[in-house]
Amino acid sequence: MNPGRRLVLAGVAAALGAGVGRAQPAEVDGATPFEWPTAPPESHGLSPVAVAEVLRDGAGVPGLRSLLVARNGVLVGESYYSGVSASDLLAINSVTKSVSSMLVGLALRKGAITSLDEPVARLIPDAAAKLPGSAWAELTLAQILGGRTDLAFALSRGRELVNAPDLAKFVLGLPAEVPVPSGWSYNDAAVALIAPILARAQGLDLAALAARELFAPLGIERFNWVRDRQGNALAFGGLALRTRDLLKLAVLMLDGGQWRGASVLPAAWVAGSTQTRSPASWQVVPVESVGYGRLWFTGTLHGRRVVWGWGYGGQFALWAPELRLAVATAATAPPFAALKGQTDAVMALIGRVVQAAA
Repeated sequence: MNPGRRLVLAGVAAALGAGVGRAQPAEVDGATPFEWPTAPPESHGLSPVAVAEVLRDGAGVPGLRSLLVARNGVLVGESYYSGVSASDLLAINSVTKSVSSMLVGLALRKGAITSLDEPVARLIPDAAAKLPGSAWAELTLAQILGGRTDLAFALSRGRELVNAPDLAKFVLGLPAEVPVPSGWSYNDAAVALIAPILARAQGLDLAALAARELFAPLGIERFNWVRDRQGNALAFGGLALRTRDLLKLAVLMLDGGQWRGASVLPAAWVAGSTQTRSPASWQVVPVESVGYGRLWFTGTLHGRRVVWGWGYGGQFALWAPELRLAVATAATAPPFAALKGQTDAVMALIGRVVQAAA
């Protein structure tokens, strides 16, 4: 991640964390209460000493607030730091994007969206008609999800995106800037369009869709979600969950969209979303060969394939498929100077968990 991008993301993360857009706690109607079955790590093939040391050393990462480990669908390690408790709703920052990807998959299954090749202009025609000739209106959902928009979002305008009076109008009115030469770019503005696209397709705000289609089946009973100036939940950031509930999302993906024997996400969508479609220019130590699927990162961690959602500062929803291992973390949004050190430190802890399970 380049320094300029880190600095702008720091401002956006701070704005989201401060509740710009009127984040309000929400209860999920119809959620069946679920709490994790627990077991000692050794009962699921992890070194108890190694796991205990990781959880202990998490206290030495100043911004880390929680670290949870599940294997075979059972919680085998859990720690909270700096006064945080298991009941606290903690910001997951850009892991929100991965949740938005899940919701696109659900919309496709229902037929509310017919194809990822549909352009924005057809998905939100009223907004696009107000800005004829917009290059952003020509983007397809496939391009947005894969970070292959061939457009760049001006780094200096991050706070404007969060505060835009009309989010779709703001994005569609952006200039057609050329992205980085690699062809992959992390584009908050493009991802932001998923919210109005899904709202038009299904007649519900993003948060309401998530509550009904995703959170209720997983037994996620509470969440916060930052909203734009028109009152709609943001697609690119702003969601807060209990870390136990963030872990559910990782395990759901690990299990191919199945949750406790029921299909929540289409298996084909999970497979397609977690397939590496492009190298990613962002790096996090000690992960190697970082790539990108559909708003999910991919890579290799100590020789094991991993997939994860990545939030600013070290919020991770990560799983190692061949190990049937999932890890969820929450962390504060650090200042620019501390970002790389904090993010790498959190991932290093996760890497040690992977080693303990290998």
